[in-house]
Amino acid sequence: MNKKPELQIFLSDTTSPLELPYADGGIRAGIPTYAQEYISETIDLNSEIVRHPSSTFYGKVIGHSMADEGIMPGDILVVDRSLMPEHGDLVVCSINGEFTVKRIRIDNGEVWLIASRKNFEPIKVPAGNRFIVWGVVTHTIRENRRRDECKQRHGFAMVGEKIEI
Repeated sequence: MNKKPELQIFLSDTTSPLELPYADGGIRAGIPTYAQEYISETIDLNSEIVRHPSSTFYGKVIGHSMADEGIMPGDILVVDRSLMPEHGDLVVCSINGEFTVKRIRIDNGEVWLIASRKNFEPIKVPAGNRFIVWGVVTHTIRENRRRDECKQRHGFAMVGEKIEI
């Protein structure tokens, strides 16, 4: 395979809660409604996202092989090593010592790793290869505020950005 790694690995630290304000009334993605005046609830992201702390790690995506599924470079994957991979799961695996993130397809005892981009060929995992599923991806965390990209695409400044006239 000898290509750039597709993932940087980081251990999870859930020893302290990560409680943040939580809009428990919901946020509509359709027709706008009145905003909540007062947010009193909190949510602990560590307990909400990390189900099995001792077997969970994070990985930062490098590369575009899963972009058609919305998994982009820089996204953080939450990976649970305690889950058994099932057909169709998004998995982090090592094949011949190189990490990758792909959908796993299991057909008649054969294992395939499938990228979401059509220009990436499926990878058949031959018997005898050093193949390890490191874990199942349970969540993807993405930074949605991509200022430079928005400015280039739409030609306008973001809120709070100084505009020269």
